[in-house]
Amino acid sequence: MNLASIPSPSTAVWHLGPVPLRAYALCIIAGIVLACIVTDRRMRSRGAPPWAVLDIAVWAVPFGIVGARIYHVLSSPDAYFGEGGELVKALYVWEGGLGIWGGVAGGALGAWLACRQLGMSFSFVADCIAVGLPLAQAVGRLGNWFNNELYGGRTDLPWGLQVHVMSDTTPGQAMVGPDGEPELREGLYHPTFLYELLWNLGVAGVVYWLDKRYKFGKGRAFALYVMLYTLGRGWIEAMRTDPATMIGGLRLNVWTSIIVFLAAAAYFFLVKGVQEFLIPNVDAEGEPVKGFQTVTEEQYQAFLADGSRPDAITDTPSDGTGDEPGGPADEADSDGPADLPAQKTAAKG
Repeated sequence: MNLASIPSPSTAVWHLGPVPLRAYALCIIAGIVLACIVTDRRMRSRGAPPWAVLDIAVWAVPFGIVGARIYHVLSSPDAYFGEGGELVKALYVWEGGLGIWGGVAGGALGAWLACRQLGMSFSFVADCIAVGLPLAQAVGRLGNWFNNELYGGRTDLPWGLQVHVMSDTTPGQAMVGPDGEPELREGLYHPTFLYELLWNLGVAGVVYWLDKRYKFGKGRAFALYVMLYTLGRGWIEAMRTDPATMIGGLRLNVWTSIIVFLAAAAYFFLVKGVQEFLIPNVDAEGEPVKGFQTVTEEQYQAFLADGSRPDAITDTPSDGTGDEPGGPADEADSDGPADLPAQKTAAKG
């Protein structure tokens, strides 16, 4: 064992009786839980009821998994449609193989449908999840470490990764050599899973800081997340050595990163709008009804203070920078109210 290296687990699946516990799945679940906790905090601080994120997650998570699997199958077609491929294995999600681009697209579709059901602004939810999502991706990358997959080329750097030869007949277990020890591939490799994990943590931190400072609205915080993530994913993807579809000498995922970055940048710089907050809808008699009204921060603070609704507010709305005189520039991400008082919910403007 090389002391100047990163070891890899030789087991990625454990069995609880007949039930397999897969490290990859556990990491994905842990990432989803973390994303929900962080997103719930951000949503509550902007007027959403406690744990509304769970109503969104029950749509977004399954749609995201299906979308991620579809992208993986389409971007790695030989294993399913090529010579010797098995199409039925496209359904074997437990064997690994999820594409982040399909996951984000599918998850966004599921979240949009959930927002329609809840009567909630989709761009509001997108901005709130822009910090939790890269954190979830960071945790999920640990699953690739357990699976001994998605590593880069050979390296002599002190953080080079040891990679086991994983068994084809016993999924989740390393091959055992003549000496009874798990077999290692020769040499050390770039730990691209770790590079992306650290990059995602940085993305989450930068998005949180800039969103707190400039109070992005209309989905611009989410667009910022996409821009930063694709910047890192592009160069990290280019380091990987696992088989991939190539176009013009570049891996398909590199091209996807470029295209998605440009689309996100266009949205970020062209779309304008203040940070969004929610207040519950009421009918003409002031009784609570389904859905939420999207308001500015000033309108939300006035509603909390005395139950005023937007049609009774005459203050100039924020321009989204948090620099207005007397504006609560640093309160958008504080621990907001756990719930809205019933008397304020029913208040008329």
